[in-house]
Amino acid sequence: MLSRQFVREHPETVRDAIERKGVTGVDLDEILDIDEEWRELKAEGDGLRQERNEVSSKIGELKQDGKDEEAQEAIDRSQELKDELQDIEERADELESQLEEALLELPNIPHESVPTGEGEADNVERYREGFDDLRDLPDEVVPHYDLGEDLDLLDFERGAKVSGGGYQFVKGEGARLEHALIQFMLDVHREQEYVDVLPPIPVNSDSMEGTGQLPKFDEDAYRVGARQDDDYDSDDLWLLPTAEVPVTNMYRGEILLDDDLPVKHQAFSPNFRREAGEHGTETRGYVRVHQFHKVELVNFVRPENSYDRLESLLDEAAEVLDRLELPYRVLDMCTGDMGFTQAKKYDIEVWAPGDDMEDGPDRGGRWLEVSSVSNFEDFQARRAGLRYRPERHESADYLHTLNGSGLAVPRVLVAIMEYYQNDDGTITVPEPLRPYMGGQEVIEGSEKIGESAVGAGEKE
Repeated sequence: MLSRQFVREHPETVRDAIERKGVTGVDLDEILDIDEEWRELKAEGDGLRQERNEVSSKIGELKQDGKDEEAQEAIDRSQELKDELQDIEERADELESQLEEALLELPNIPHESVPTGEGEADNVERYREGFDDLRDLPDEVVPHYDLGEDLDLLDFERGAKVSGGGYQFVKGEGARLEHALIQFMLDVHREQEYVDVLPPIPVNSDSMEGTGQLPKFDEDAYRVGARQDDDYDSDDLWLLPTAEVPVTNMYRGEILLDDDLPVKHQAFSPNFRREAGEHGTETRGYVRVHQFHKVELVNFVRPENSYDRLESLLDEAAEVLDRLELPYRVLDMCTGDMGFTQAKKYDIEVWAPGDDMEDGPDRGGRWLEVSSVSNFEDFQARRAGLRYRPERHESADYLHTLNGSGLAVPRVLVAIMEYYQNDDGTITVPEPLRPYMGGQEVIEGSEKIGESAVGAGEKE
């Protein structure tokens, strides 16, 4: 969140951020009015408190001097001041609560280097990797959702039967490939000096607020044990939408030492998102689903180091694709497409050649986002109370948080199924993954199970 002092002193900067990020439903003038009234009441309360202290200090002297009538007047005035002060403090507390709630609705300020734009079309492509030496592809690349069913790697119909639309079974060699990807990603990031964390899956409302998922994006999250439209409490639980939430909040309300920084954690987890309103060809198959696996990279750093760390974090996430020799591109996200909480964000998009999309590369296929690499500066740290002490004798200051997926597993799986597809309908296992699959080089699929596999029992 933004500090109230920053909002008070830089209202036009905040107003510009609201407009450039396309945030609606926020009345900055009302927030400024609440803050002004709160400050006036605090000043008035300080004056009354001082007067009451002065009056109270005289009561004993007046009684000692035998001035009982004047002492009683002072007692009466002290009580009046106490009652006035109580009314003012109650109103000030009410306004402060309103102010803290309203500040949660204000977006982070974009870094000066972020391109201005309204949406995807205004993102700036920074560079591409892996397109100079592409492998030979079939004349017609079969989309992963058809190939996955042909080889019995993906089962969307039974996933929907068990859990509803947007869920799936990953089976046999498909499941084995996904496990291999997860272990490979974790090993790559261990080499980059990341420390493993296995986080809890349910997270409370305070944690969701700490990273910015609440109150802005509650519709996208799965709530545990309550109706989605009920007011939430701090101890309500949600299924984590990303491991960013529990890992960032590990140190919520704590003060780290300068010697602790930088902190680099990686966390594997299942993730749960409603993805409300998403549908169509763009989301068909294993691309935009309600439950998926991901390795998340979370960094805590000194403020002066955060933008250098952002560039390093981008390289660390992209190294997974480099080693797998999967072609990809990196986008510098514009203000209208970068998100509510970020100060600067890069997206890494892998090339999946199986579906031709309007916004895909000129050689066909489509881009699949596999990581958003973001610097939040102190935005999350203020919400979660994440601080560090530069020197042991100095006051604590807010640190900067960064994160990025390292990577989103299903979409990398999709890219492998399509890019490493062979003319005979098999899939070549990328060399770095073979040690995790017992040396297996090719995925040939398996026989399907049940009457439906041979067409038996179908209605005519």
